[in-house]
Amino acid sequence: MTDTPRADDRLIVAIDRPDAISGLQLADRLGDTVSFYKIGLGMLTGGGLALARELKDERGKRIFLDMKLFDIGATVEAAVRGLAQFDLDFLTVHGDPHVVRAAREGAAGRQTKILAVTILTSLDRADLDEGLIRAGDVADLVVERAARALEAGADGVIASPQEAAAIRALPEAAGRLIVTPGVRPEGAALGDQKRVMTPGEAVRAGADHVVVGRPVWQAENPRAAARSIIQDMASA
Repeated sequence: MTDTPRADDRLIVAIDRPDAISGLQLADRLGDTVSFYKIGLGMLTGGGLALARELKDERGKRIFLDMKLFDIGATVEAAVRGLAQFDLDFLTVHGDPHVVRAAREGAAGRQTKILAVTILTSLDRADLDEGLIRAGDVADLVVERAARALEAGADGVIASPQEAAAIRALPEAAGRLIVTPGVRPEGAALGDQKRVMTPGEAVRAGADHVVVGRPVWQAENPRAAARSIIQDMASA
């Protein structure tokens, strides 16, 4: 048996590395096993945009640029217009309706899909209380924010897999994407994630894509780790 499984773009590997060089080294190790990568804010000053363009333009990978933009409408629109010129696949903004509407304007005419962040998967009710977020069950708030973001024109939402099924049941979610971080293979350390499921569970719950970082790039054999995740999703 060869170690060259077919890539499944439902798996998005988060390149949470310090710079573009180490990001490319990870992509080299993963090879054809992974077709979709997430580049986040932490890499922005380490050549993240250059890495995104290298992976997309030179290696044919799909790119999720996870910037979680939030500002006044005019600023968000300008920022998205600048980023969308690279025709990356996904770009995140916070799910406030005014932010989503501005992002849609900025991405007009481009292929970049706008994904709205609901509530970060590293947060629980205690964190929301500390941030003065209104009372209520976290899952209920996530679903409500998702509905409002989709009404405002988001192409999809970011939510934990624990809320994926409820979001998928929304009328507003028809034809839209659900992308789930907070995904951990069976037995993997949770790290800073608090609302998690396995890859297969997330897909069964309605996720279109799962985002996995440390369980892949911290593995002794990242290619094998990615392959295991792909097999778990296939079983769903």
